[in-house]
Formats: sequence, C-alpha cells, structure tokens
Amino acid sequence: MKTSNLILAFIIAFSSSIFGQNTFTLSSKNLGGEATINEEFNGFGCTGKNQSPQLSWRNAPEGTKSFAITMYDPDAPTGSGWWHWVVFDIPTNINELVSDAGNTKLKLAPDGIIQSITDYGTNGYGGPCPPEGHGLHQYIITVYALKTDTLGLNENTNPAVVGYYLWNNTLAKASIVAYYKRSKK
Repeated sequence: MKTSNLILAFIIAFSSSIFGQNTFTLSSKNLGGEATINEEFNGFGCTGKNQSPQLSWRNAPEGTKSFAITMYDPDAPTGSGWWHWVVFDIPTNINELVSDAGNTKLKLAPDGIIQSITDYGTNGYGGPCPPEGHGLHQYIITVYALKTDTLGLNENTNPAVVGYYLWNNTLAKASIVAYYKRSKK
C-alpha cells in the first residue's frame, strides 16, 4: 500500500471515530436486541411483566427544546402498525427514563411529561404482544429532539396526531430496535 493511501485511511478512520461520537444517540441498559418477558405486555393473551426499558440519550442537537419517545411495531397485522408507547414534553434537562417509567401508576417518570394513549387504548407503556405464531416483530424505540418546549397535546391524544406533531417539530431522532415473537402454546 502506498504511503499516501495509508495516511488517507488513517485520517478517515481517525475522523470517523472523533466525529461519530457526537451523534444523537439512544441506548438502553436492560434492553438488548430481543425483548423478553420483562417487556412483554400483560393482556391480549400475553403474560409478561409489561416493564418499559431503561432508556438514555445524549448529544442532542443545538436548538433542542424538548424530547419525545415512541415505541412502534410496523409488523403488527393491522395495516397501520401498532403504537406501544408515546411520551412527549420531556424537558431538555432530562436524558433518561428509568426502567418501568412507562407504568404511570408508579410515577417513576419525571414530573410534567405526558404519556398519551397507545393502540391498547391505555396511557403509558404497553409492551410487545404479537399474535402467536406470527413470527418476529420489530419494536422501534425512537427518541426525538424537538424544536418546541411542548407539543400542546394531552394524555388523551392518539398516536397518529402525536406523530404528526413530532414530524413537524423534529430536529433529530435516534432509535434502537428490539425483536420479539410469541410461540404457539
């Protein structure tokens, strides 16, 4: 390899490692590539613990005034997917939701944030519960950096309307994906 090619390869690798570290990032301490019985919904034939995962995010872009989080299953056999969690009006001084913050009765989520209704028809987190034998479903958890302090919506706003407001106010977003399937019993 020529010296100039070697130097160029080093510069690309070095700059990628430096600049790549400043991207808007979402992570979880307890959710890996597959959801477990801990995250699974408790209802609709599922018997999981229905615990929302711990989530943390960093490197929000300049101008961020609030955050929102959604969990969506595009593989649900509905024609329009399934919204499992819709959280918004998260202030910029918050960069983490603890495990089970989606259980609105426990009040583990920071004051002032809104957890609106899901496709289950309830507020807060509703975990994976794909039909038995339907195969793997993907669950896309996304954090949105928003250019507004509040969406001006409430806890009874349906996911499609929240999504519209998110689409109009997003500066950046970051996602993690987990998979889950139910086996026939």
